[in-house]
Amino acid sequence: MPPVPDGTVHPFSPGGPSERGLVTYPEKAVAEYRATGYWTGRTLPAELRAAAHEHADRQALITPEVALTYEELFTLAENFAAGLVEATELWPGDAVMFQMGNVAETVVSYLGCLLAGIRPVCTLPQHGVREISVLARHVGARGLILQADFGRGQLPDQARQLMSDGVITEVVVARGPAFGSALTYDALLRVGEVVDSAHLPYHSLSPDQIAVFQLSGGTTGLPKVAPRLHEEYTYNSVAWATTLNWGPGTVALYPLPIMHNAGISVGLQPALLTGATLVLAPTAGIPALLDLIEATRPDALPLVPPALAVRLLEEPRSRQVDLSSIKTFIVGGQKLALETAERLRDVLGISIRQKFGMAEGMFLVTPSDAGEEVRHHTVGSPISPADEIRILHPDGKSEVPDGALGELCVRGPYTIRGYFRAEQHNAAAFTADGFYRTGDLARRRIVDGMAYYSIDGRIKDVINRGVEKIHADEVEELIMRHPDVVNAALVAMPDKVLGERGCAYLVLKPAAAPPTVASLGVFLLGEGLARYKLPERVELIESLPLSNVGKVAKKALREDIAMKLAAEPHV
Repeated sequence: MPPVPDGTVHPFSPGGPSERGLVTYPEKAVAEYRATGYWTGRTLPAELRAAAHEHADRQALITPEVALTYEELFTLAENFAAGLVEATELWPGDAVMFQMGNVAETVVSYLGCLLAGIRPVCTLPQHGVREISVLARHVGARGLILQADFGRGQLPDQARQLMSDGVITEVVVARGPAFGSALTYDALLRVGEVVDSAHLPYHSLSPDQIAVFQLSGGTTGLPKVAPRLHEEYTYNSVAWATTLNWGPGTVALYPLPIMHNAGISVGLQPALLTGATLVLAPTAGIPALLDLIEATRPDALPLVPPALAVRLLEEPRSRQVDLSSIKTFIVGGQKLALETAERLRDVLGISIRQKFGMAEGMFLVTPSDAGEEVRHHTVGSPISPADEIRILHPDGKSEVPDGALGELCVRGPYTIRGYFRAEQHNAAAFTADGFYRTGDLARRRIVDGMAYYSIDGRIKDVINRGVEKIHADEVEELIMRHPDVVNAALVAMPDKVLGERGCAYLVLKPAAAPPTVASLGVFLLGEGLARYKLPERVELIESLPLSNVGKVAKKALREDIAMKLAAEPHV
């Protein structure tokens, strides 16, 4: 790590360059959260390291390839951190993009960055050059950690392009050879083995600064990036673990992308902060999942998307595997069909709980001892006594009565107070007193005197494909670059497995050849769109319907595609 040039402000100093664009908590709220013990005055890496010391001999991480105790895992993480400090040009306060899958190297690298005072940016390996470029420039990231053997092996070539474009200057390659000025994961570990880890930068961090960047959505124009601060992000994970009664002896199996807010805050950090064991599935494929259930006997699956629950039911082998160890089976991502919940109960003997959460913070979950009216029809209640929820009228000023539909607005000790460097977004997304306007339509339901919440739609133009959010405006902007397209609208169409998929309504130039799903996909991939965001149906239309205020009437388009799907024969 180079010395800070003379005359410059260190990036990690209070008010330094790395904190500009951060909307933080009011001093009164900070004092309240610390006085009540929700916030501890300690940083995230300090809390993780303390937990690792306490549980040194317990199993921390299991993958199909390795099993590591807390001592083994954090020794690797400290070596990785020391390697970053010694062998790269990264400073504490720098941001590093992640394009990694569910492998042990991802966990080590994430923890190593925290210990080195470097901020992980939780991007996905499916993101392309364009998306990584936009996000890196927005958060000021100079580094990239990639898994060379992920997917079709495209990530090294993408990294070369990012380096050639001057977007990224430091690259670490895991599970593959180095190229150009890139360093390998193994080389960093070797460097770190001979460095004294007692003076790693995390010892001098401030708990009120940014620990991690989480992507909320959008990589066209101004991204929406959630800056997660040390104390609040730690509390988010601890509150989740406390709600689920995790501790030494808990075995949690996580099958979704770990470098995602859900993976970090409902899987990785809650486990490692409480002495539990995290079993990391390499994919969400049912055969691999069943293999790990048989091998590790987990008692918790803390986040299962409805699509995965449906596939579990459809897999005949599920009826042959002993699932009795699973006491906590939490479904989230979008609303679970009642039929699916009942079949999980009747066919596999699984009692589901439902969850709602967001990169911005707030988590809700149904209690383990609640009846089916609550577990099957709501997403429960907040995980912290300090969480605040308002269900607001469309005017954004008044609250609706219990049972009425309104916008879910939230505030609390782990919900951000503003997106990073995004004044325009923040003006629309947050109330004057700091409540985040989620854009989700919700109801407060009173059952046996207790308040629970259901999510019954949304205001935002977002497609929930499984657990991934697709922002329609981002895809539409790229579709409009197609030489044959005059106008375009992307809307959600219902899907029994993923919940929703994207359908593109296109207005074409006269005599233009109609694009297919495949040809439109090829075009959009060429524009740098991630594969999971591609439209999965194309509808041609003479003109897009407009509302009475001149906006595209997407409600009419959603109704149109729903009717067409309902009329088509089921395969």
